[in-house]
Amino acid sequence: MVQLAKKLSVVDYFSLGFGVMIGVGWLVVMDDWLLRGGPLGALLGFAIGAMLLLPVGWVYGQLVMSIPDAAAEVAYTARVFPQPISFASGWAIMFAYFIVCPYEAVAIGKIAGYLVPSLNSVALYKSGDTVVYLPHLVLGLALTLAFTILNYRGVRLSARFLRWSTFIVIAMVAAFASAGFVRGSIANVTPAFSHSPLLSIILVLQIVPYFLTGFDSIGKCAEEAAPNFREQGFSTAVMLSLLVGFAFYAVVIASVAFAVPWQSVAHSPLATAAAFEHAFGSPVVTRILLATALLALLKIFNANLLTASRLLFGLARRNLVDGRLARIHPVNQTPSVAVICVGIAIAITLFLGSGILVPISEVGSAVGAFGWMAACAAYYRLSPTPRGRVIAALGVVVTLGMVLMKILPVVPGHFTGFEWIALFAWCALGAVAKQKQRAPAPEMTAIP
Repeated sequence: MVQLAKKLSVVDYFSLGFGVMIGVGWLVVMDDWLLRGGPLGALLGFAIGAMLLLPVGWVYGQLVMSIPDAAAEVAYTARVFPQPISFASGWAIMFAYFIVCPYEAVAIGKIAGYLVPSLNSVALYKSGDTVVYLPHLVLGLALTLAFTILNYRGVRLSARFLRWSTFIVIAMVAAFASAGFVRGSIANVTPAFSHSPLLSIILVLQIVPYFLTGFDSIGKCAEEAAPNFREQGFSTAVMLSLLVGFAFYAVVIASVAFAVPWQSVAHSPLATAAAFEHAFGSPVVTRILLATALLALLKIFNANLLTASRLLFGLARRNLVDGRLARIHPVNQTPSVAVICVGIAIAITLFLGSGILVPISEVGSAVGAFGWMAACAAYYRLSPTPRGRVIAALGVVVTLGMVLMKILPVVPGHFTGFEWIALFAWCALGAVAKQKQRAPAPEMTAIP
């Protein structure tokens, strides 16, 4: 029986988690972060969000070590919950990973358009308030094709690209951030909040789950660990990706606020680039940052395609969706059919354009938190120790709060009508895709 290739190391798993987490948000939506919370509100929002996610990360580390299954949340929850709940948790997480890919495929056109303005031509149609240009669409389709082929060929190629791109992006951003601190001033940070302190923090905290999603991707590729891999490495990679991801965002936010009076760039579509350009006094900086952002974009696209295809493969292997999606390529040892289907779906979806994809991507924050909540609830039932159950309970409370922040109308920044439509559409698609079958009742057995 053909199995998935066993190639990945601890560094590869860290690169995967960080690769899913860090895309181009630090460049293209810095203005939104500053307008939501101001520099201190943004820092505190990310810090509190990361701290609250620590118990969730710990739970995932334990689950991946004990249940190394590509179905991840589906496999964890299947131990204790009925099949509909198990499927729903996996399908929700699937959305959180899948929707990032067309979003990034659209973003590559925008960034390329800043570097080469002639690409902003041949308007095809409007998506919301934004125009979809033919060169942007071609670039997105080319990106989708390239990474679909890469992931079809083998996990080693994909992991190698993730490893090198991750450390290059970290090094480049660290260099620019250092200059921002050295050339800036603490006086630029005032006013520290954009609204009242509490409201500023809440508005930022709402989006933190979306930007820190990634640590849970490690479980989807757990079956592809190298033969000499030690299971403790899963937990190490999960926690390290979460902590380094937060540190990355915190350093960028603080350095931008130090570099210039933050309100002077808060309405810039490339606030981070504008701040560092001012710090260095050269427009060349913007082009270097955009090139770094392009590499980060390629990295996150590859990581999310890899993760989404493994989760789809895991669902199919459990006969929760069409079983043909569970086919493994006999030579490449990849879930080839799942990879191709995810690639085709991305290519179709990117025609929606950023005007539609941006609000849809907001849904990923809530549904991702729902999947985490289901995993924590499962571990609460499975944990062999009181300490584990306490941490799992904390994880449930935290993730429930993250879901409620997006769906309760009394909370600022809650779902709009369009986002509810996107959520219901994904649920309907899941209902159509799910295979009808009888499943045995779950057998609850504590994990080691």
